[in-house]
Amino acid sequence: MSWLSNFVKPKIQALVKKVEVPKDLWVKCSGCEQMVYNKDLVETFGICPTCDFHFRLSSDRRMEWLLDKGTAKKIEINNVVLDPLKFKDKKKYIDRLKEAKNKTNKDDAILVKQGKIGGQKAVVGVLDFEFMGGSMGSAVGEGIIAAAEKAIEINSALVVFTSSGGARMQEGIFSLMQLPRTIIAVNNLKDNKLPYIVVLTDPTTGGVTASFAMLGDITFAEPRALIGFAGPRVIQSTVKETLPEGFQTAEYLYDHGMIDEVVPRSRLKSKIANVIAHLNGINTDITARV
Repeated sequence: MSWLSNFVKPKIQALVKKVEVPKDLWVKCSGCEQMVYNKDLVETFGICPTCDFHFRLSSDRRMEWLLDKGTAKKIEINNVVLDPLKFKDKKKYIDRLKEAKNKTNKDDAILVKQGKIGGQKAVVGVLDFEFMGGSMGSAVGEGIIAAAEKAIEINSALVVFTSSGGARMQEGIFSLMQLPRTIIAVNNLKDNKLPYIVVLTDPTTGGVTASFAMLGDITFAEPRALIGFAGPRVIQSTVKETLPEGFQTAEYLYDHGMIDEVVPRSRLKSKIANVIAHLNGINTDITARV
């Protein structure tokens, strides 16, 4: 009996036992609809190895990819009133914030750090779509202001990556106030003759587009990124016209002179580093360093 229970039974169980596959082992690509091994996406920083579709990156991953190793230093953002309107729809806003913080392990939809990009000093602000759709509330406004002030303090370029559904409706007028506040912060940066570089990533819409996102001295965009104010469906239902193919994509905006260049993520770091170097009067190609 011991032989059956100790040897035969485990062998049979091993043959019929269901293998547990991690849920995030494979990811379906929105570009080619192929299943992509998640480990491959980690190694390519979110670029599909089959069709070069650019997946969204979290703010942490974006910073890891962009800033030179060992140079990154987080910039603290001033505290804000978390729920100024005591807003509630299906849930209390304060509860939505807690859920977003627990899900992303972030304080809000922006991360600001200083460091070096290809050896070039810079302050970087990254919006994170994982946190309530990258929506702009008071904390995001404070983040842009803190980034601009730090850039002025250390005499460096400011680089901002946008990814947002727009203003955060749960903060009402407090969210809309961030539009002029962030514009003033950018203008202060320009008054000090410091470079302001914006990278538009998927998606960039609403109040973010209507403020600091479209004020860059140089404006890049990642391939196929959705960029606009209102969504295409809203526009089409308003104007009662069929929109052009590719409307509000990065490529469409580039063709119509709205942005300077559409740059694949694989070349974006070296492009930003070279632009900063050029604007700082350093005439050298630093592509080999990044």
